Amino acid sequence: MNLHRTQAVALFSFLLLLTAAAPARAQGFISPLIGYDFGGNSGCPGISNCEDKRSNVGIAFGTMGAVFGFEEEFANARHFFGSVGDLSSSVITLMSNVMIVPAAGPVHPYVLGGLGLMKSHVDFTTADVLSATNNSLAWDLGGGVTILFARHIGVRGDLRHFHSTKPITIPFVGSTVTDEKLTFNRASAALVLAF
Repeated sequence: MNLHRTQAVALFSFLLLLTAAAPARAQGFISPLIGYDFGGNSGCPGISNCEDKRSNVGIAFGTMGAVFGFEEEFANARHFFGSVGDLSSSVITLMSNVMIVPAAGPVHPYVLGGLGLMKSHVDFTTADVLSATNNSLAWDLGGGVTILFARHIGVRGDLRHFHSTKPITIPFVGSTVTDEKLTFNRASAALVLAF
């Protein structure tokens, strides 16, 4: 009982400190990104020493305040499961993230996490005889740093982990089906256009 009361007081004190901080003007941004996927179900087991990197492109937009920010991100990983023969595949993510982004001049380190949608699609023939599409609620966690070189332009880089909340079905050659939650990591670099 005492432990719950102590945790509640600590949480209330933290929230009070955040609301007592001097408000700063929020800064909006648009950020086109390019990266590659590794780990989990991607073709690369690790971030390095991988010959089978899958590109991931997308765009994010949002706002950064003195402590908190918000980001909406759309990204598409084409050929996520490979591109052998007639196989084509993709994983699309649409994520809404809350950011903790303390400003230190032009440098903005951040951590983020959120929820969104993940869509995977696999086609095995040009006639779509064997295909699968899965839609799932998903979550992501990550962090990185934004550096503004001028008031309205900069770059950022980050690492994120994506995870679906329900198993996906992927038919492979023959009649084998895999049912597992789709997970992967992404390393990306992006241009930042602030306003």
